[in-house]
Amino acid sequence: MTGLANPDPLNLQRPGTLQLQPPPLALYVHWPWCVRKCPYCDFNSHATPSQGAPMQAYVDALRADLEAALPLIWGRTVHSVFMGGGTPSLAEPELMAQWLSTLRATVRLAPNAEITLEANPGTFETQRFADYVQAGVTRLSVGVQSFNNRALAQLGRVHNAAQAHAALQEAARVAPTFNLDLMYALPGQDLAACRQDLTEALAHAPPHLSIYQLTIEPNTLFAVRPPKLPNDDTAYAMLDAITEATQAAGLGRYEVSAYAKPGHTCWHNTNYWTFGDYLGIGAGAHSKLSFAHRVLRQVRLREPALYMQGAARGQAVAKQHEVARHDLAFEYMLGALRLKHGFTLTQFTERTGLPPSAVRSALDEAQTRGLLHQQGDHISPSAKGYDFLSDLQAMFLPPDSPTVE
Repeated sequence: MTGLANPDPLNLQRPGTLQLQPPPLALYVHWPWCVRKCPYCDFNSHATPSQGAPMQAYVDALRADLEAALPLIWGRTVHSVFMGGGTPSLAEPELMAQWLSTLRATVRLAPNAEITLEANPGTFETQRFADYVQAGVTRLSVGVQSFNNRALAQLGRVHNAAQAHAALQEAARVAPTFNLDLMYALPGQDLAACRQDLTEALAHAPPHLSIYQLTIEPNTLFAVRPPKLPNDDTAYAMLDAITEATQAAGLGRYEVSAYAKPGHTCWHNTNYWTFGDYLGIGAGAHSKLSFAHRVLRQVRLREPALYMQGAARGQAVAKQHEVARHDLAFEYMLGALRLKHGFTLTQFTERTGLPPSAVRSALDEAQTRGLLHQQGDHISPSAKGYDFLSDLQAMFLPPDSPTVE
């Protein structure tokens, strides 16, 4: 696929029917390589290239991509940087330090910017944690998934339980804050095994815990050879156990799959869920950028070699489009309804350019069905709304749209 150049910023500023207030801006940086592809993973990840020249060439491509995109964010402050993948912790600390120096020299980075690095618990990566923090990383997100060696093998993870514990101990020692990623409803997992994973996770007193139910995604090895997963009743019982255990540990559930101690919520993800802006660079990265009268979405070229070639020519974008007016309400609600504290109608209008009347009938119906609470300007999902989140989100789909999964 031939890449596209970024659109003319002046054309994006042309008059339109929307009146938007620019939201906060984040930067997402995709690192596409892993030691090997996990059978449940549908992210854009590829087998690791040899160290050295390929990694350096990728950082050079990131720099070129960022510089080509600068006119789209000119003058705006970047409040967070999230380096995801793939496995960013496969990059040498010196290379990561070089990249972060490039960022500071290229964009207006907020003095208190949250800089997150996704990291695997393998011994090789764990030994780098202190150097990443020295380079400027303020938050490590450690992908543990389970502390059960049998489950880790089934998930295709390259670390074992002992390495997971060691990585979390090191993250707690060196990082200003860290996130522990866990999964539940794993192949063959029962409620007792889920509770054991929770006990071992909470023993590390994580400031932030992300817990995701394993689902079978298309275009994955698990989709081709599906494992036997716990039934729905068992999965619901696991979620009840998670809610109980995290509450007892002082972790508040602020998003459907995220729990945090006060002051440790993930700013980058919260900005995403509240329809904030983010510039995504790197292979397959997505962007959402607001202008005075329109919202632009972009996707970068997915295959790393093609991405690097396109970025070198200033043509790293694979697809881009302006979000249609009739899609804005649903796109906003898709994220905002995941948040326990919800949103305000004032923020909805500022970030979509739509009046509250655009969603009034759906809000009223959701409230009648007990899926939402409204107090003045403030809207939040009920406990029932959380349990039936997909149904709640689908109520804001424009007519004739397919239902949300």
